[in-house]
Amino acid sequence: MAGIYLHIPFCKQACYYCNFHFSTSLARKAEMVQCLLQEIDLQKDYLGGERIDTIYFGGGTPSLLDTAELQLLLARLYSTFDVASDVEITLEANPDDLDLVKLQSLRAAGINRLSIGVQSFHEADLKWMNRAHNSQQALECIVQAQQLGFRNITIDLIYGGPTLTDEGWRQNVEQAIALGVPHLSCYALTVEPGTALDHFIRKKKMEATDPDKAARHFEQLMQWLEAAGYEHYEISNFALPGWHSQHNSSYWQGRSYLGIGPSAHSFNGHSRQWNIANNTAYIKRITAGEVPAETESLTKEMQFNEYIMTSLRTSAGCHLEWVAEKFGADQSLRLQRESKSLIAKGWMVQEGETLRLTKAGRLFADGIAADFFI
Repeated sequence: MAGIYLHIPFCKQACYYCNFHFSTSLARKAEMVQCLLQEIDLQKDYLGGERIDTIYFGGGTPSLLDTAELQLLLARLYSTFDVASDVEITLEANPDDLDLVKLQSLRAAGINRLSIGVQSFHEADLKWMNRAHNSQQALECIVQAQQLGFRNITIDLIYGGPTLTDEGWRQNVEQAIALGVPHLSCYALTVEPGTALDHFIRKKKMEATDPDKAARHFEQLMQWLEAAGYEHYEISNFALPGWHSQHNSSYWQGRSYLGIGPSAHSFNGHSRQWNIANNTAYIKRITAGEVPAETESLTKEMQFNEYIMTSLRTSAGCHLEWVAEKFGADQSLRLQRESKSLIAKGWMVQEGETLRLTKAGRLFADGIAADFFI
């Protein structure tokens, strides 16, 4: 089983913190859709005939596509690949795009999962981030989606920002729980180089982020959502039982996926490829009949490091027997030896042949994984 990701590189406006690839000009949207269709044809053999069980429209802002464009893309995917009858089809959307008419059209197009970029239910936070929607739209779009039959909904929330108080963070989480949203993706506000936020902070036009506040908000989040019955199945992702993201889980489980569109990445277990992150160059290359991607073969060391990074982010943890089978008994023994100090600190536990991070250890997940790398 494999997944397909389609990157839709357009947004109405730029959020200050965002470093994803997008354009705020929609002038070439129709042309881009035609190129996405062409790339599907060009990349039809990448997954080697594996059945497709997840399709994910990301971006950018995929909700800027109209129904006809979504149907064109989905029809091409269905005609090109072996798509499972129960395929999970996710579309990322901004609240300001999701009125009743739009939501009805998305259901008609075959979308069965919504990923809504709420970020916050507070007006001050949304204005500080330069989001295009307001707090009322954030609330209303979720209610309307549920009324129209969307059950599989996830929302994004951002914590640790200068305008977000501890009480405001509690209200955001409680609002999501009260709405019955079955899946939450929650991220600490990070300052990425080259973003508007980075520029404003360096010019002292905006307050710098506070890592202590972010850590506190993360600890609060784990406590509140556990009490509400959510499973913390990946560092940034929480779900009620039965509502894990199938598509994102495939990344963490090391399954194959094909990325379509500018800046999209692909992975087939042995190599990785990434498309050029420039709309004009992408269109030019696709029009010429070329896959606009660079490729790298993954060495055993790279595969090992990637497994460590992804497995320790999840509740499933790192399986020592699998490490021994795929990478050698010496690597499995090394992990057990080097994990002893983390277990003593209370940052990790070993249960049988599995290493997992504790709640305390999740605060340092990336650093812990890096220390295990070859």
